[in-house]
Amino acid sequence: MSWYQLNNPGEVISPSLLFYKDRIESNIRSMVNIAGSPERLVPHVKTHKCPEVVEKQLSAGISKFKCATIAEAEMVAGTGAPWVLIAYQLVGPNIDRLFALREKFPHTTFASLIDHEQTASVLNEASISKELRSTVFLDVNNGMNRTGHATDESLLSLYRYVSSLEGLAFGGVHIYDGHIRNPEFSERKAAADSDYEKVLPLLDRIETECGYEPMIIVGGSPSFTVHTLRPDVYLSPGTNVLWDWGYGDRFDGQPFEHAALIITRVISKPTTGTITIDLGHKAIAAENPIENRLRLLNLPEYSLQSQSEEHGVIQVSADVWESIQIGDVFYALPYHICPTVALHDFATVIEDGNVTAEWRITARSRRITV
Repeated sequence: MSWYQLNNPGEVISPSLLFYKDRIESNIRSMVNIAGSPERLVPHVKTHKCPEVVEKQLSAGISKFKCATIAEAEMVAGTGAPWVLIAYQLVGPNIDRLFALREKFPHTTFASLIDHEQTASVLNEASISKELRSTVFLDVNNGMNRTGHATDESLLSLYRYVSSLEGLAFGGVHIYDGHIRNPEFSERKAAADSDYEKVLPLLDRIETECGYEPMIIVGGSPSFTVHTLRPDVYLSPGTNVLWDWGYGDRFDGQPFEHAALIITRVISKPTTGTITIDLGHKAIAAENPIENRLRLLNLPEYSLQSQSEEHGVIQVSADVWESIQIGDVFYALPYHICPTVALHDFATVIEDGNVTAEWRITARSRRITV
């Protein structure tokens, strides 16, 4: 049997998310080994959104985590994690939700991102009204062009402004370079180094002004193995814990194992050469072109022709079509695992081919309690 096959697939509904526990644990160990120590890691939880995975990371010595939503932050804090960066600019009601988190989880330190004076001002006023100080990280744009302050002299002005505000505490600098996706390591390193060096003069000036080395959180999964070579930065890989087809085929030098699949079944054989599976775009991420959505591990030659909400239409040869029976089980490796996980309420946990547990994807919700 292949590593992914279940001894009794009849125990699992389809389509359904599968987590392979041993592989998740192996990936966490690899993250720690690559980083050199668990203290350097600030892994993003957006990929798995699951408290049991956070607990395994805590057991490995990881104590800091990164997230994108208030729900993810609540999920992490609920495991007892001591430190959480909400890597997002908080606006509107999410500011009050941040303070509600702080009240509910007093033993967890929460921080968030600032890239504009207006964001800083609003959070400052809210903090003062609560008689609290809020830890913030300066979000720096070194090429992603999504959020973050430009790498120019006005970044120093933003630091000075934040430092002058009574309700804010400067926590450090956040630099995300998700735009760097060169497949070959040396090219990826050259691009990451070039973009990181744009920030260095400003980091030096911030350090001079504040009188200490600020905490610098840098990179994501693609650039993880590059930034490990910088001894004074913290690293925030995310996808590595589950890994997917998109990253697994693209980046060399990353020794991670696929640890999450979708189980699917044949529901129809409408015409010769065509089979239909119960895997539509409500069960697997569909933001990419049809050829980059899933890979069926136990069907070697096929073509995914189309997907609708609950159906996937596949073309196979006439001989293969004859051999396939309605109800046959296939195992799909997602091209993009992060939004795929977010489509499922729970993951069925697999060990040695057996179903051993169900883990709820707690933070797929935009709101848990706060």
